Amino acid sequence: MWTVFGCLVPPLLLSVFVFGVQVLFIAAVSVLSCMAVEAASQKMLGRPLTYLDGSAALTGMLLAFVIPPGVPILMPALGAVMAIYIGKHLMGGLGYNIFNPALLARAFLLATFPVAMTSAWLPPITDGAIFTYLSGIDGMTTATPLAVLKDQGMAAFIERFGEPRDIYMSFFLGWRPGCIGETSGLLVVLGGLYLMYRRYITWHIPVSVIGSIAILTWIFGGESLFGGDPLLAVLSGGALLGAFYMATCYVTSPTMRSAQLVYGVGIGALTVLIRLKGGYPEGICYAILLMNPLSPVLDTWFKPKRFAPPLRGEQ
Repeated sequence: MWTVFGCLVPPLLLSVFVFGVQVLFIAAVSVLSCMAVEAASQKMLGRPLTYLDGSAALTGMLLAFVIPPGVPILMPALGAVMAIYIGKHLMGGLGYNIFNPALLARAFLLATFPVAMTSAWLPPITDGAIFTYLSGIDGMTTATPLAVLKDQGMAAFIERFGEPRDIYMSFFLGWRPGCIGETSGLLVVLGGLYLMYRRYITWHIPVSVIGSIAILTWIFGGESLFGGDPLLAVLSGGALLGAFYMATCYVTSPTMRSAQLVYGVGIGALTVLIRLKGGYPEGICYAILLMNPLSPVLDTWFKPKRFAPPLRGEQ
């Protein structure tokens, strides 16, 4: 848990550089709140205190990564209650939760505070983001690439961010509006590759999620979804973060390799479907939550058949 947490520190530091020091405050509130709710929940339920094992801290970091950088400072604390107490401990505790706690909290915050969760986007710091945030102004004069594309179309997207082939590098390096953890695809991928190297995760889920998003966008996207550009679809939004850090959660993902491939393809397909036909610009959060309950079923379907020689006297 602490190794995964450490892999998320470089993207967080870049996000602080891109959006301002308030990102650090949001992350700190989120992590400390999750650890506090973990300790309180275990105390109330009579369970051993394990709030220092890294699981609650990791949930807090991931929760901070999937919310806008301009939200009120106490919103992550409310999300921590949903993530840890309701999404984790009321479902049995660590190892028994059905849904990814951080994404469940994000869905809760989006339903409860839709304005803040869909408008508190900050432009990069060079555009004066920190001064806008500290001044207390609620309306942010920016939008994420996915929101621009969804609401205004490809022409407005090109006018705001440039031609797709001209913005691959800036999106990959992390200089664009978005959630706190969506800034740098490069750092997210490097952290994910390190986790693969340490064998904490395997390639099956990340590759199947990213590959299915790219291929299905290329086939069905057209002018309505990134112009059918698969690379732009992967670099925009939270596809990379979701593929490497959310979809690979040990508790809510399948364990069988073949099941993981199907699981990842399902997440990618639902993400493209929501982006293309849904009312919300990004779909990776809900795609993962919808696939989480299917993990035990997929493991059962793809359970290996073991054959043993018949015992003596058996036909």
